[in-house]
Amino acid sequence: MFRKRKTLLPDDPLHLTVHGRPVSRRDFLAQGLATGLGLVTAPTFLGLFTNPRQAAAALSPDLEALKTSCGIRSLGAGKIPFICFDLAGGANFAGSNVLVGQQGGQLDSLSTAGYSKLGLPGDMTPDSIDPSTGLNFINTDFGLAFHTTSAMLRGINEKAGSRAVEINGAIIPARSDNDTGNNPHNPMYGIARAGADGSLLTLIGSRSSDSGGNSMTPAVLFDPAIRPTKVDRPSDVTGMVDTGQLIGVLDQGDAVAVMESIERISRMKLDSVDTKVTADAVIKDLVQCGYVKAADIADRFGDPTTLDPGLDPDIVGAGGIFSQAEFDGDSEFRKTASVMKLVINGFAGAGTITMGGYDYHTGDRATGELRDLRAGRCIGACLEYAARANNGNGVPLMVYVYSDGSVFSNGMTDDTADGGGKGVWTGDNSSTAASFFLVYNPGSRPLLLGADAVEQARHQQLGWFRADASVETSANPAANQVNLLVETVVLNYMALHGEQASFASLFPGHGLGNAALMDSLTAFNPVVSGTI
Repeated sequence: MFRKRKTLLPDDPLHLTVHGRPVSRRDFLAQGLATGLGLVTAPTFLGLFTNPRQAAAALSPDLEALKTSCGIRSLGAGKIPFICFDLAGGANFAGSNVLVGQQGGQLDSLSTAGYSKLGLPGDMTPDSIDPSTGLNFINTDFGLAFHTTSAMLRGINEKAGSRAVEINGAIIPARSDNDTGNNPHNPMYGIARAGADGSLLTLIGSRSSDSGGNSMTPAVLFDPAIRPTKVDRPSDVTGMVDTGQLIGVLDQGDAVAVMESIERISRMKLDSVDTKVTADAVIKDLVQCGYVKAADIADRFGDPTTLDPGLDPDIVGAGGIFSQAEFDGDSEFRKTASVMKLVINGFAGAGTITMGGYDYHTGDRATGELRDLRAGRCIGACLEYAARANNGNGVPLMVYVYSDGSVFSNGMTDDTADGGGKGVWTGDNSSTAASFFLVYNPGSRPLLLGADAVEQARHQQLGWFRADASVETSANPAANQVNLLVETVVLNYMALHGEQASFASLFPGHGLGNAALMDSLTAFNPVVSGTI
């Protein structure tokens, strides 16, 4: 029998008697004792440039022609935007959220005892019939099969339910250590090496760490030149660009015109003098490009609504993804909005959103359900914003979700309203861990590899669980080595561009085996050809 206890709200700290006192930043984050801060930025008027991928006005033709030679991009590198969610502490994904199965795929059933370990009692296994609906507990609205009672699915549906037919996903059963930031889980540097980049930044993350998140990046991928810039609130976004004091004295159009004139005058002056320096031409190019960049920055970012997520009507407000009350009241929503604003609009190539408090084996189920619901809302917000980008035509997006370890249930159920009659989370268990990703493709659902439904099921679940709900560690290289899980995610990102054949040359010494094995670790046919 479950003893009724106080359900912890999503921002309440977790007091876990089975763990020692938190002593590190990671411990505080995992138990929800530290969260991403947020600054409330109230909108004052509708943004003029709500879709910056399309809104950048051209400079005068003579300066516009110089932007390429000066290395100036109005957009990102043309790759699919990538956002990963790092749920710190050891969240549950397998079974109670995204369905997992044996070698045949997600719907190749586990044992009843196995599902119980994943928090699903015998009358809520995927094939069981829900007496309230007369249907089973399998939901495939988003392509990837979820349990119908998944709190994470409910949150995704709230924000992006209308986009389900353009979304598909895959789950990767893979062990990772519990309660440690030392898992090399974060794929951001690999995504950058695969070509992701932004017009302002290459990588961003909501934590001040080498990975931008809670978990580490594989050491072999680390590149200090592109260490993620911390972004976890709207002021971090708006503070990235300084357009100078001229804007404010003059309106944006006049300020750009003045900067263009300064560039032309400087060019004429430079052309008429000899600096008597060996690198004369190089020096002149550097000076000229400096003026061109200043004019371009004023042109693209002189209006504050270009960057501020709080002033984007697609993000906040009556027609926005978040209501004003949601945005003002929840720092995780402001954090998500800030990262997705930069990444999906091409200002950054990839971003990490870390959410704390996912070490939720508190002896009940309700606490974890409420946190999964909020994570789902944030994931759904990113998918919905991608669909609204590009003047409503949409931009492809890959969202990857992972956590350090996982949890298990001892079979006791939580029958409170928020617990939903599901198994309480009893403690940590690395063998029940998995990661998953979702891909949004404007206009059509991403297509799984495979000639028939049997093959496609094996591409939707990259690896498998044993009947007792433990990861089969021999299924593939990623199943028992977190750094190879990262390589698998990067391989799938490249495959969305049809570039998986270049994986071996970009990542020499990788651990994913030969071409045939890499094909078995790839979920989807290409969504775009090379660039977007």
